[in-house]
Amino acid sequence: MAAIGALEGKVALVFPGQGSQFVGMGQGLYEVSAAARRVFDHADDELGFSLSRLCFQGPAEELDDTVNAQPAILAVSTASLAAIKERAAADGAEVAPVVVAGHSLGEFSALVAAGVLDFPTALRLVRERGRYMKEAGDERPGGMAAVIGLDEETLGRVVAEAEGTGIVGVANANCPGQTVISGELAALLRAMELAKERGARRVARLGIGIASHSPLMARASAQLGELLARLPLRPPQVPVVANVTGRAMVTVEEVRQELAHHVERPVNWTRSVVEMVNAGAGTFIEVGPGQVLSGLIKRAHREATTLGLGDFGLPTERAATGAPKAGDGGR
Repeated sequence: MAAIGALEGKVALVFPGQGSQFVGMGQGLYEVSAAARRVFDHADDELGFSLSRLCFQGPAEELDDTVNAQPAILAVSTASLAAIKERAAADGAEVAPVVVAGHSLGEFSALVAAGVLDFPTALRLVRERGRYMKEAGDERPGGMAAVIGLDEETLGRVVAEAEGTGIVGVANANCPGQTVISGELAALLRAMELAKERGARRVARLGIGIASHSPLMARASAQLGELLARLPLRPPQVPVVANVTGRAMVTVEEVRQELAHHVERPVNWTRSVVEMVNAGAGTFIEVGPGQVLSGLIKRAHREATTLGLGDFGLPTERAATGAPKAGDGGR
């Protein structure tokens, strides 16, 4: 299998964020991989309800609720990595990344992969993260939008002008020409209008009802910081590239500083990809539902090789098409 051979080179593991969820995700893994099945069963036991059934059968409205979507994506990503490791071991190979990273919520999956957090702790943590973010969104409503085909400088001017209407800013710098903005609805809609006027190729509201990675998440950020301060973290076994700085974290203190304001500061995925390339990574394995990150990585670094579950002979269910979500194109 070609993907197994790729493990002999310098590999990065990348984990998707919220918006990548869809009904049916992980079901094929559960059926074919004992290692993945253990992860799902562990998640069900830890949370006290059948998270696996929600992943496999929905309903979509319940799965999309941020309180459920966050632990669901973490569980599917962790199960995916377990299945890849199981498949590699069967062929006498080892998954030994030189660096790991995750997009937004995916950073927590990356921290599990790097040994900073154990899976049960991370599962409980992201469920609380989802609850805090939902409450913050109810208190200070907002939204997010993808802007395609507008350069960084022009988008900066658009956001600055729209800020006269309220809070809005860049939430995710995904790859050159692809950015997500986030903020209060009036300011967001104004920024979307201005982006179209200034020549954006596409501007689309995302199917998420909260303003992630914006100052509207300050309350959630403070609550999450208090929770994280009580949790034991271990030194990363492999460098973890931080969303906020786009730099590799190798100490517990660096991880704590990153997570302290993670939900209210932007994700710089473009810089994160550059950091992983600088660490020597030439092959990127997307570990989790969907393949959004693979597309972003290829746009940021054309020479990169991207692999997914299917390249390891593992099932890859696909999401049904519909309204854009945070993981679709813009995130």
